[in-house]
Amino acid sequence: MVTTQTMKQRKILIGGLVIAVSAIVLILLTAALTPQQTDPAFAAAVAFADAAGRGDDETAVALLDEDMQAFVRDNCPEGRVSLCVESYIPDEWGAFQSVVFRRAAPVIDSMRDGQASAYDVELIATYAEGKGFSGVCIYQRMEQNEAGEWRVAGYAGFVSCGDPESRNMANNPDAPNRAP
Repeated sequence: MVTTQTMKQRKILIGGLVIAVSAIVLILLTAALTPQQTDPAFAAAVAFADAAGRGDDETAVALLDEDMQAFVRDNCPEGRVSLCVESYIPDEWGAFQSVVFRRAAPVIDSMRDGQASAYDVELIATYAEGKGFSGVCIYQRMEQNEAGEWRVAGYAGFVSCGDPESRNMANNPDAPNRAP
């Protein structure tokens, strides 16, 4: 026979379970809906591509690691990373408009204390001419330096996202426009 005391305990137990499940669902939804571009590594990747696309070499170079800075000095026209990027983009694609985060994966051999110190990051930039536009795929290798700052350690791409060469740029040593 069920007593009033047992009924109250069941109601409290069911209420507690509902609250716990609701909290778990809320946490999972928040994690799923929080944009990844807020991660410092990914934000730095977007900031570099945006600065390079807009011709802001001072900002772009500050986001490169030392090896990439040397590469730019030695290989880009006038030692400017924005001119390297500009040289990859056909005139018919038009002018740089914007860049957004697409996705990222931690570099497995960079894991320290459960945290990645390097990421393979993919971005999509938009270039526009008249009424048309082009989706441009960009790959960047982001590495954390000793000061904990995220820097571009390499890039590739700046090619049409419809181009088969825009696939798997992180693991393709022959990816277009790879630097260094």
